[in-house]
Amino acid sequence: MTSLIGSTAQAAHSAFSALISTAEVHRGSEIKTLTPQVKEGAADTPVNLNFAEGRRVIVGVPGAFTGTCSKQIPTYISLYDQFKARGVSEILVVAVNDAFVMQAWKEKLAPEGTPVRFIADDQGLFVSSLGLVFDATPLLGGPRSKRFVIVADGPKVTTIAVEKDPGQLTSTDAHAVLSLL
Repeated sequence: MTSLIGSTAQAAHSAFSALISTAEVHRGSEIKTLTPQVKEGAADTPVNLNFAEGRRVIVGVPGAFTGTCSKQIPTYISLYDQFKARGVSEILVVAVNDAFVMQAWKEKLAPEGTPVRFIADDQGLFVSSLGLVFDATPLLGGPRSKRFVIVADGPKVTTIAVEKDPGQLTSTDAHAVLSLL
């Protein structure tokens, strides 16, 4: 039984890792509206991400509660009104984590609440559709989101920044992104 579970897990990891090689989204790409594949708040309630209209900032992070991610996201929360003043309709934080972890992280980072949305891409389907997945098995146990920021007008990507080293915070820092708007 153990070998069957191990074999199945290895096959699933191999299949998911194959998604890592998909083409990375770029400026001018369109983000497709997803049928329910991600979750927000509740683990049993998938949500649609509709990118038909509005200007949004999508922040991809390798993992909730990790050091660099927990340093990066509070600045997006504190600068939310400045992003709104520059025409951003919403900020989404996306991680390959489950909904319980994302909700707990949101509550830890913003105990008073925040309009920043915390999206659980628990299967990695959204970030893999963008080609922004990397194999973080040695540190985080499996494939995770690259550290990225996408600014999109409707479905069209107008700006994208991807950190070469997911442990670094340079081009995806909130101040850097805000200066581009």
